[in-house]
Amino acid sequence: MNKPSSCVRRALSLRPCAFAVLSLAAACAAHAEQPMQPLLLAQNARMPSLQDMVVTATRTEQPLSDLVADISIVDRETIEHSGATGVADLLARLPGVEITRNGGIGNATSMYLRGAETRFTAVYIDGVRVDSQSTGGAQWEQIPLAQIERIEVLRGPAAAVYGSDAIGGVIQLFTRKGEGAAAPYVGVGLGSQGTRKLEAGISGAIGADKALDYSLGLAHARSDGFDTKTSGAHNPDRDGYRSTSGNARLGYQINARHKLDATLLASRMNSGYDAFTYKPASPVDDRNLHRLHTAGLTWAAQWTEAYSTRVSVTDSASCYETTPSLYRTETSLRGYVWQNEYRLGAHRFSAALERREDRLDNPALTASGLAINQGRSQDALALGYGYSAGGHTVQVNLRHDDDSEFGGKGTGSVAYGYAIAPAWRVTASLGTAFRAPTLYQRFSEYGLPTLRPESGRNAELGLRYAEGRSTFSAVVYRNRVSNLIVFSAPGGCPSTFGCYASTARAQYEGLTLAASQQWAGVQWHGSIDIQNPRDLDTGKQLRRRAKHHATFGADTQVAGWTLGAEVQASGRRFENETNTQVLGGYTLVNLYASTRLARDYTLLARIDNLGDKAYELARTYATPGRTFYVGLKWAPQ
Repeated sequence: MNKPSSCVRRALSLRPCAFAVLSLAAACAAHAEQPMQPLLLAQNARMPSLQDMVVTATRTEQPLSDLVADISIVDRETIEHSGATGVADLLARLPGVEITRNGGIGNATSMYLRGAETRFTAVYIDGVRVDSQSTGGAQWEQIPLAQIERIEVLRGPAAAVYGSDAIGGVIQLFTRKGEGAAAPYVGVGLGSQGTRKLEAGISGAIGADKALDYSLGLAHARSDGFDTKTSGAHNPDRDGYRSTSGNARLGYQINARHKLDATLLASRMNSGYDAFTYKPASPVDDRNLHRLHTAGLTWAAQWTEAYSTRVSVTDSASCYETTPSLYRTETSLRGYVWQNEYRLGAHRFSAALERREDRLDNPALTASGLAINQGRSQDALALGYGYSAGGHTVQVNLRHDDDSEFGGKGTGSVAYGYAIAPAWRVTASLGTAFRAPTLYQRFSEYGLPTLRPESGRNAELGLRYAEGRSTFSAVVYRNRVSNLIVFSAPGGCPSTFGCYASTARAQYEGLTLAASQQWAGVQWHGSIDIQNPRDLDTGKQLRRRAKHHATFGADTQVAGWTLGAEVQASGRRFENETNTQVLGGYTLVNLYASTRLARDYTLLARIDNLGDKAYELARTYATPGRTFYVGLKWAPQ
């Protein structure tokens, strides 16, 4: 793979259907007498049970029963059975999530959580913040799914806990953690379009009382790909990719009350794309070159039975470069967090001091370009209070961020949950959030230093049911964002093409229904999102987001095989803000099967887009069509 020498290498057609809605509602009422256990949702992803421990909602580990939050959990088994190559493809099977991509794996990918822009979702890998101060938001094509063990998706604003960016929600990704005896694994896979995968790793714990835990993983994938463009002058070659990634994780239990954890992740992606400047008379192979590094060190201390602290230092570097047409950008983030928690019976108090340092390096690669080498910092104090007892749950969070560019910004949230019956809970929450403009939006040739932070206000109500193999949830929300930054007409910035402006307003409102039920030996699952993401000034639907999307599926055990089917559906979307360029709705059918060939060997087979449906996630960009994948994994039991 070519290495961009300038990058700093740092190791630190669906309509709302009454029948479907009624089916989801009915699923929650059946078989309530069955015992509680983890439940399957889209593609074996779990709708979390009340016993699940979750980190994302309050930044400290808590049982879901103590939280008032709309959360999905994806575990390693789900990831392996998904057959997905990209993290975004896997997340698209969850409630409230849509994605778009300019072609195949490795190309520009956007992820919309409850309809909110990519930059409105805060993303963490092992507690390390990942972001781009150029495009805004995580560059999903850089995150290697092969290294991820678990994903937690929090829908709804969380700026009162995490600060800037968490207007739409938070996504936490965790790498493998070692425990018990040494557990090696090796996996290989082959698929359509010349796809090949190879992964290997080992994890475990050694020493007295298994005090030292470790995990190491390596993975490589490549594909010949397909022609990513459907029209216009472009290179008709196949735009494939090559991806290499690795992670290391080490933990040391110093004694019963103190532990150190260190994490490291590195990823490289080289993918093909078709540039707008392509000339048939002089064809070139345009390539994306991605680099992502994350590193973190954490000291967790349990000083007394009631009082605990966590101190973390984190670092990430995200590089993007194109060749032979030259463009390069690098974002580096460093974070420091001192988290304190005190428990007193059913009460929980928290206080955190946090500092975040961002830097953007965009060299001037043309005579007319404007170089950017800018940084900023944010210092924050966050306070939290939680209470859970007698069927009542309360969570209150307040945070103040002091930005070196904009000054102070306060956010807050309050949430309440009540168990109206042993299996039923109602929830309500209010929250405010913000995102500071990216350094590119302020200091590029299209930027304005006077841009204001984007601000959001969210309100939601929820109803949840969990009993045995039956679950049901209904969440209605409205998130209104002001000072929305858009690309507007020239004026105020050096560019005569256009400038960024914080003049727009948007509203993301909708209803998410999800359910899971075992019936007749089959695990049924599904979710429906009915939403209205719109521009409040024009009344138009926001680009590339559907008003309706859904996932349904079922899986069962037959003669030692796990067999399943999945349907992904989306309504029509629009490519442009004026809603004149239509992206048609689509329905995809996926099939999968897995079995244990021997004690230590597992076989997986998938067919995605069984009907070979032609559809677009972005106008004039192709999608893969029908694909096949077969994988074999060796993991001693």
